Amino acid sequence: MTTLQHRTPGRDRADWRGWAFVGPFLIVFALVFLAPLAYSVYLSLFRQQLIGGNAFVGLDNYVAALTDPQFWESFGRVLLFLIVQVPIMLVLALGAALAIDSGRLRGASFFRILVFLPYAVPAVVAVLMWGYIYGDQFGLAGNINHLVGFELLTPFAREWILASIGNIVTWEFVGYNMLIFYSALKTIPGDLYEAAALDGAGQWRIVTAIKIPAVRGALVIATIFSIIGSFQLFNEPNILRPLAPNVITTYFTPNMYAYNLSFAGQQFNYAATIAIVMGVITAVIAYVVQLRGSRAEVR
Repeated sequence: MTTLQHRTPGRDRADWRGWAFVGPFLIVFALVFLAPLAYSVYLSLFRQQLIGGNAFVGLDNYVAALTDPQFWESFGRVLLFLIVQVPIMLVLALGAALAIDSGRLRGASFFRILVFLPYAVPAVVAVLMWGYIYGDQFGLAGNINHLVGFELLTPFAREWILASIGNIVTWEFVGYNMLIFYSALKTIPGDLYEAAALDGAGQWRIVTAIKIPAVRGALVIATIFSIIGSFQLFNEPNILRPLAPNVITTYFTPNMYAYNLSFAGQQFNYAATIAIVMGVITAVIAYVVQLRGSRAEVR
């Protein structure tokens, strides 16, 4: 005995209504994300030549990028920046979130606003402000050096420039990550704290056994955001470059390298290749971090 399945007009209309709701988002997503990405891939497969104009070269640009010493120098620099700066920033943010959530901090609301306030400062303004502080001729560092009679602070020295930029980025984003961790801490059920108190657990035991495991998911998200931000490092070194042109080169970071190749060197095809290579590397590393974080949560 066979049965016939009939589609009801109401169900069809519901399906179309769903597409009507997501349709505007899909259109905007295609225009602002998929179309530029596809165009970048298209550009990376061509090369502007003196004879013949824009010629198809296949994967030659990618081979050149993967053997480009300037690209790998800039990549190694942001990788070192990521390895050193991101853990420091996340530990500071987690410590601030735990202090606010502990209930023992006086003026917790004011402290929370104070830590978050640098994130509300526009990035350009923040870098200009710190650039003035770092100035060895006109800023705070220069005044201190003049006061002590020797160069005590040299933020724009070659061996200190990466740490100086890391200090700016940490100052900007500690509050942002603190808010992520604090939001995760506020979702912990009060029953867990009551059970821990009955068992005689102290504050340190509550932090290590309850709070830190509870923010593990938020920590993974913050780490992924920080990895992406580190590989996208551009504003800080680019704005500081006029103050230290001999130290901050045009290929100081991969993003600066791609920017200067495109807008200063008119090498749009090779700049698109650098951008795509960095995008793939960033996506792979972020995916690995997310995968390891998901496995840790399951355990």
